[in-house]
Amino acid sequence: MLSFVSLGSWPLWVGFLAFVGLMLALDLGVFHRKPHTVSVREAAIWSAVWISLAGVFAGAVFHFYGAERGLEFTTGYFIEKALSIDNVFVIVIVFGAFGVPAHQQHRVLFWGVLGALAMRAVFIVAGTALIERFHWTLYLFGVFLVFTGVKMVLSRGEQGHPENNALLRLARRILPVAPGQDTEHFFTRVAGRRMVTPLFLALLAVECTDLIFAVDSIPAVLAVSRDPFIVFTSNIFAILGLRSLYFVLAGVVQKFRYLKLGLALVLVFVGAKMTIVDILKIPVGVSLAVVAVLITGAILSSLLVDGRRRALRERTATS
Repeated sequence: MLSFVSLGSWPLWVGFLAFVGLMLALDLGVFHRKPHTVSVREAAIWSAVWISLAGVFAGAVFHFYGAERGLEFTTGYFIEKALSIDNVFVIVIVFGAFGVPAHQQHRVLFWGVLGALAMRAVFIVAGTALIERFHWTLYLFGVFLVFTGVKMVLSRGEQGHPENNALLRLARRILPVAPGQDTEHFFTRVAGRRMVTPLFLALLAVECTDLIFAVDSIPAVLAVSRDPFIVFTSNIFAILGLRSLYFVLAGVVQKFRYLKLGLALVLVFVGAKMTIVDILKIPVGVSLAVVAVLITGAILSSLLVDGRRRALRERTATS
């Protein structure tokens, strides 16, 4: 029985990875076998499914392994889910820059998730091993998160250009890119030569985006838990729900004008928590409450301000 299996032991890893593999196979092989434009209703249903599965998993952790581990998973999931909302901003820019049609966006995000699973696993194993072997790296992670949070506050109004980052520029130099705007295939043949298409570059941009976000999000979750299984599962549940979250929020994400400020404050908080862990240990329940208040407050404030501005525009138009 599960209650006799220690948290993070190989049967749990195998079982969880098998579950992820099954869900991804059902996703691509059954529900999204043919490329199509994902409706907001379909995306909302899938978002509810992924959030419900994460809730069931959290309940199992609470039941079998206690409140402390359950709160660690819940807090880690909440942090990662909040940061993934910010990821939606960048994905919207990427898809617009590369002209990815609506019916191909789910396919790009699906393969992007597979790459994210591998990258996150490597990051988590490396991060936990570093902290276990060299405790002082915990302070480096903390300082890095505080620095990142402050930087986000200072650059809140700036829009980046992820389609022009260094890795993509290098890829364009190394990889043969097909001429034209093929948005149906990742690879094609031109005059007998196999080449990548702009759709593949869009996928590469999504992977680069997740790599950048992982650098922030994984240390943030490590501030909550040092258990690789808790960190990995909370990350993966949030990442698996990113695709459906994108299709729900893509049209309205620009309304969350204060979200970046809320995320920046979360990073500053968890970074400070890491740096003072040997002086003051903040309970996981308190961390969860602080993160929830910051993110919820940022979203509600954004919606409130947007509603007031919309009402003002309507009054001005009718006067």
